[in-house]
Amino acid sequence: MKILVRAPNWIGDQLMAYPFFYFLRKRYPRAQITVACVPWVADLQFRHLIDAVVVVQPPAAHQRSLWARLQLLEAAAREVRKQGPWDLGITLPNSFGSAWYLWRAGCAQRVGYSAEARRWFLTDARPWANASGLHRSQAYLNLAFSGQAHASKDSGLDGAPSVDSFWTVPAENDLDPPVRGEVDVFPAREAWPMAKTLEPPSDPYWILAPGSMADSRRWGEEQFAELAGKIARETALSGMIVGGPKEAPIAERLKQDRSLRLKDWTAQGPVPDLWRLFRDARFVVSNDSGLAHLSALMGTPTFLPWGAGEPRRTRPRGPGAVQIEVNAVACWPCEKNHCAQVGSDFLACLRGISPQQVWAQIQQGVLR
Repeated sequence: MKILVRAPNWIGDQLMAYPFFYFLRKRYPRAQITVACVPWVADLQFRHLIDAVVVVQPPAAHQRSLWARLQLLEAAAREVRKQGPWDLGITLPNSFGSAWYLWRAGCAQRVGYSAEARRWFLTDARPWANASGLHRSQAYLNLAFSGQAHASKDSGLDGAPSVDSFWTVPAENDLDPPVRGEVDVFPAREAWPMAKTLEPPSDPYWILAPGSMADSRRWGEEQFAELAGKIARETALSGMIVGGPKEAPIAERLKQDRSLRLKDWTAQGPVPDLWRLFRDARFVVSNDSGLAHLSALMGTPTFLPWGAGEPRRTRPRGPGAVQIEVNAVACWPCEKNHCAQVGSDFLACLRGISPQQVWAQIQQGVLR
C-alpha cells in the first residue's frame, strides 16, 4: 500500500501533527508513506514514521496569479504521480491547493476536511464544522482513521483515540501523578537523524523565545526584559535567547543589559538542531510560536504569555507541562494575526499580562 500525506505548512502545525503520523504508521505498519511538504518544514518531518519526503515549492513573487499557481501545483502533482500509484492520500492543510494536489497526483482515495470549496476533489470529505472546535492535533489525528477499507487487519486500531490520552492519561485524583499515555517522550534523535544537534550549556539555564510570525502573539520586549530581570535576581540561571535571524536584533538589545544574564543563541540553524537545547533547559518562556510547540514536545516546562490564539485549538501539547497566561479582554480570542483595535485597546490581551504573573507561574510550577 502507498500513502501520500500533504503535511502542514507551518512549524507549529507540523509539530502538532505528531500524533497523526504516529497512529498513521501504527495503523498501516507495512505501508510506504510519503510526505509532501513546503521547504521550511521538510527537516521537521518525522523520519522514523515515514519513508520519503517530497518538497513542494511555493509560488515565487512573480507566480502569484491563480493561473501561475495552478500551473506550479500541476507540475508538482505530475512529478509525484510518477511515484504512484497512490492508494490513499490525506491532506492536513485545509487549502484548496492541497486537495487539488492529491487529486492530480492520482490518489485513489483522498481524505481531508471539506473547507474552501474543495470537497469535489476529495473522496472522503470530512465536515469541517465537526472538527473546527477541536484541538488541531485531534483534528489531524482523526484523519489518520479514514480509509477503513485499507486499514491493516493486525494493527489493532479501530477508531481514532483521544489526543488527550496520547501523552498522559488524567489521574482520578488531582493529587495523583498522571499515568503515562501512548508516548512518554518524543524520540527526537530518531525523528530528525539529519539534525546538527547543538550542544547545550553545561550550567543550568532557561530559554527565552521572543519570536512569533504574528504581532498579535508577540509579548513586548520590555516585558521579556523585566521577567528576565526577576529570574536573574532570584535564581542562578543564565538565559538563552533563541529564534531565527528576525529575533537576532532583539537578542542583541537584551543582552546589552548584563544584569539579565542573557546569551544570544539566535540564528543557530533550523528548528530540529535545537531539540537538545530545549530538552535540557530548566524551563522555557515563549510567545505563541513554533518554538513553543518544540518546547512542549521536548517535555520541558513551558510558559506562554498568550495573545490572540484560541488555546482550545492551538495550545502546545507534549509530555511537558504547558502553562499559558491569558488576559481575556472582550475581543479575545480573535485569532487574527494583526490586532484591529486602536488606542488603549491595541494588543490589550498581551499588554495586560504582567511579567509578575508569568514569574509567579514559573515559581509555582518549576522553582517551588
